[in-house]
Amino acid sequence: MKQLNSTIAQVTQRIIERSYSTRNDYLTQMQQQYGVRVKRQQLACTNLAHAMAAEDTKTKIMLKQQEAPNIGIVTAYNDMLSAHQPYYRYPELIKQAILDVGATAQVAGGVPAMCDGITQGQTGMELSLFSRDVIAMSTAISLSHNVFDGIVCLGICDKIVPGLLIGALNFGYLPTIFIPSGPMPSGIPNKAKAEIRKLYAEGKVNSSQLLESEAQSYHAPGTCTFYGTANSNQMLMEIMGLHIPGSAFVSPNTPLRMALTNYAAKQVVAITHANKFTPLCEIVTEKSLVNAMIGLLATGGSTNHTIHIPAIAKACGIILDWTDFADLSKIIPLLAKVYPNGDADINQFHNAGGMAYIIGELLNNGLLHNDVKTVVGDGLSAYIQNPQLVNNSLVWHSATNIDSEIIKPVATPFAVEGGVKLVKGNLGRAITKVSAINPKHRYVKAPAKVFMTQDAVITAYNQGQLNCDCVVVLIYQGARANGMPELHGLTPILVSLQDSGYKVALVTDGRMSGASGKVPHAIHLYPEAVCGGNIAKIHNGDMLELDLENGILNILISEQQLEQRTLVTADLSGNNKGLGREIFKNFRANVVDPEHGCLSLF
Repeated sequence: MKQLNSTIAQVTQRIIERSYSTRNDYLTQMQQQYGVRVKRQQLACTNLAHAMAAEDTKTKIMLKQQEAPNIGIVTAYNDMLSAHQPYYRYPELIKQAILDVGATAQVAGGVPAMCDGITQGQTGMELSLFSRDVIAMSTAISLSHNVFDGIVCLGICDKIVPGLLIGALNFGYLPTIFIPSGPMPSGIPNKAKAEIRKLYAEGKVNSSQLLESEAQSYHAPGTCTFYGTANSNQMLMEIMGLHIPGSAFVSPNTPLRMALTNYAAKQVVAITHANKFTPLCEIVTEKSLVNAMIGLLATGGSTNHTIHIPAIAKACGIILDWTDFADLSKIIPLLAKVYPNGDADINQFHNAGGMAYIIGELLNNGLLHNDVKTVVGDGLSAYIQNPQLVNNSLVWHSATNIDSEIIKPVATPFAVEGGVKLVKGNLGRAITKVSAINPKHRYVKAPAKVFMTQDAVITAYNQGQLNCDCVVVLIYQGARANGMPELHGLTPILVSLQDSGYKVALVTDGRMSGASGKVPHAIHLYPEAVCGGNIAKIHNGDMLELDLENGILNILISEQQLEQRTLVTADLSGNNKGLGREIFKNFRANVVDPEHGCLSLF
């Protein structure tokens, strides 16, 4: 194993120094609870009677004695999300596994879980980003009964895992394990699905054909098989040591999946105060968060995590920014090609060696911190192995790379720099998923076409107004304006324009998607339009330059001209009403910028 890369060491050290005061305050607060809250002795008899009233006799006896650990299960189960549908039976399985090792478990509470795939392009998408903060608060409410010695979090998809982790970090003195449900079996190839979407945008297939394609792609319980935010979540939990090793991408309803769930349930008991105490606050550290950023870069993961990782860090007193991502990206090679960065799906990625191989390559080349704690012990050595069932028992074996079209070693990567990059200039700071974009498309210099809604872009496309070299500029899509909905519905039309030979790009203060790809883009741009950002000073026809290789985004007018321009304004009153948007008014008013997590809680 090589010595830690000097850039990683430098970035980590500056994060430690930057966060010294806030991190110290957080750890002091957590450490004051070590060995106090976990014993439940502060409960009055009435409190305890309520807490155990619905339990069976055996569990009541154990809770009365207050000696055995009691684990709180926080679940994001619903059967509208394919990834979360398998969680239906998990609580009873987890309870039994925990009883088998002499402890108890209770469902502490449920958190909401919405699907961006269902709300994409719909009004409900305006609630999506803020649902993360609601999930964090719901997690805190679930754990507020203060009768738990450890936490099991059941969640998979986009805002749900970050929300659960942010909430759990407020109880960081408790050991915590995340248990995934795994990806659905592979359906039609993601590349074929994307082609049908493009053909539909071009009017070459009808809605029935599109629906048939989509239904063949999203067809069973489990996570969607492309490498978007949901699967990037699982990558993060793996590389941060919050999963049982190798468990991220094992399919639902299989013997291996059930065995891993059973193992995880017992393991959370093993790291409670009664055993080898490993609280969450000692796992999520500056070093493990740097590992999370590295994992994102090395695999070309979701751009949404340039928002979520800083938010998670903030919840435990650590301050990250996009410069940290940018500096790491310069020295982290791209080791994976998973759709939309390549043709493979997440099942093929896992079968090729998956996260275990990636972690092993990064560790052996000095590109990960190994001096971290995990839910299974110190260091990441356990995470370079994948699990198997042998004679009904779990065994782990070292991962090997069996498909170099999907995974590469550090010595011969797909690219020498990471998959997510910072772009900046006189319009502000933004993010791009460069790994998904062909090098020949990474530089665009073209006139701006300015829009205020996603529908207006689609209308212009249908009318032939975008049949030219252009940079589509979509403004008033930031978190303060309308909750920062994903704009994934633009992907098919922009791909169609690019495939027709036009030089096109997207610049927006909104989000694209965990599936951002193919078309050059600068997203999460801030300051956003509603905050007086220069994006609201762009006029139709202004020349914009987007250089993804060098991380540059500029409007090509003089500084004086830019300063003298007035902002284009928009009537945003329609964003305040309907489908629950009314109750998110305070979230929009108090949210911070995307570089610092789009949090409205702290």
